[in-house]
Amino acid sequence: MSLLETIRSPDDVKQLPRAELQTLADEVRQRLIDVVSQTGGHIGAGLGVVELTVALCWAFDSPRDKIVWDVGHQGYPWKILTGRNDRLGTLRQPGGLSGFLRRSESAHDQFGAGHAGTALSAAFGMATARDLKREDFKVVAVVGDGAMTCGLPYEAMNNAGHSGRDIILVLNDNGMSIAPNVGALSRYMNRVRLDPGLWEAREGVEEKLTKLLAGIGAAFERLGPRFKESVKAFWAPGLWWEELD
Repeated sequence: MSLLETIRSPDDVKQLPRAELQTLADEVRQRLIDVVSQTGGHIGAGLGVVELTVALCWAFDSPRDKIVWDVGHQGYPWKILTGRNDRLGTLRQPGGLSGFLRRSESAHDQFGAGHAGTALSAAFGMATARDLKREDFKVVAVVGDGAMTCGLPYEAMNNAGHSGRDIILVLNDNGMSIAPNVGALSRYMNRVRLDPGLWEAREGVEEKLTKLLAGIGAAFERLGPRFKESVKAFWAPGLWWEELD
């Protein structure tokens, strides 16, 4: 019996030791290829999030924790690991599984998105409702870099960062959406993601500033974090997300 055949829900994934998670991901990927090669569908988006999907199932408690996928095509591995693997062959067929995420299909599908740009706004709404009802669970928005060419995520980040609500944003920056991304924002993210010099500079500045501030003493305890972030942002661009909280 394959490892995937033992998985009926994210709870089963959570029981696995970390050493077996890559094996599960490999089996999910092969299952996805086998089925979509027969049924059709946007396979690239799903292939790009297999390991991420396994990690989310392992780290969070769905459906109590709300995992919001920005693109329905990314949801095929999610369907496999949330009790729909035995029906995956009906994907996009009459009476079968939806080609997107659908709330009526599974309690694990939190938002019925088809295409990019809506996840963070939806997650912000869920987090707001959670806080107003004084409930306690995590809200996670999984956003592809293609979504960052839309306007809606920026409105959501503006509101969510201002609110101070607990929301986790996962940026799956793999350089692709339905086609290669274009535009100034895509160029910016590619530069931040692909330039090893920027990451090395950021890590080096972080290490040196930590030692420096530790040596100055407690008087700079409150100033320290803000000072560090300012210097890092000057020498190593890419802290825009942190600035939006």
